[in-house]
Amino acid sequence: MFRKLINSIGVQENGNDSNKYERIETYAAEEEIMLTDNNNNKLQPKMAKDEDDIVNVKNIRDDIGKYVVACAIFASLNSVLLGYDVGVMSGAIIFIQQDLKITETQQEILVGILSILSLLGSLAGGKISDTIGRKWTIALACIVFQSGAAIMALAPSYQILMIGRLLAGIGIGFGIMIAPVYIAEISPSIARGSLTSFPEIFINLGILLGYISNYVFSGIPVHLNWRIMLGVGIAPSVFLGFALFIIPESPRWLVMQNRIEEARTVLLKTYDNTKEVDERLAEIQMAARIANADKYKEKAVWLEILNPSP
Repeated sequence: MFRKLINSIGVQENGNDSNKYERIETYAAEEEIMLTDNNNNKLQPKMAKDEDDIVNVKNIRDDIGKYVVACAIFASLNSVLLGYDVGVMSGAIIFIQQDLKITETQQEILVGILSILSLLGSLAGGKISDTIGRKWTIALACIVFQSGAAIMALAPSYQILMIGRLLAGIGIGFGIMIAPVYIAEISPSIARGSLTSFPEIFINLGILLGYISNYVFSGIPVHLNWRIMLGVGIAPSVFLGFALFIIPESPRWLVMQNRIEEARTVLLKTYDNTKEVDERLAEIQMAARIANADKYKEKAVWLEILNPSP
């Protein structure tokens, strides 16, 4: 607009002064360009700073998302054990019968008892996880299952094989109970639904791995192949043992133990800003207080039943 005004002034004046107004026009145009450049130079650092902030926030969210997914995957490794046992036993039982000369009834007991033992392990796992924590219940499940798998792989008789089966079933029960609980308590609410489906996915993955193990080791002599099939099941729990040095304790359990600062530290790893961390921590504290109140009420009710008033 300033340039157009100079042009009109230059046209109205005589030809002698045209050079003068041309110089003014040129100066005005250069001044306008300089002002535009200056504005751009002033705004550019601000725009760059805003873009850097957005990129940093996105990187933080990506890192947090990867960390939570890694925790969910590691916690779900115990579910692989259940699937693997179901899959591998369908083929291994044929070679166990040939090697140990067991009856059909013994085969049925050996295969079917896993469900009962897993149920007992799951029932006991809830109380144990409240006592020693979610993370160390996962560790206990690993240790128990590894012991059972090792005994089964080295079993010289049917009786020893059943002892190993007993331990493996209890360990699997611990694992399939604690995995969804831990994942639900460690995950942000926006991703909780998808992440808690990981244990189911890993059970099916374990079944597939069990079938693959049957196929791969079926060509080995009978006195070795079924032992290797059962022994390979130790591998997921070994990986999970190393993962225990990475995954944190459940923030909910930490709050229940009045370890508030530790719970907040864990939440800072799974949420991308302190406001969400404080809100989530307040929700957990309120839920913990309600749970404790309900527990005392239940105790009072049972005491009244056992000691009714006259």
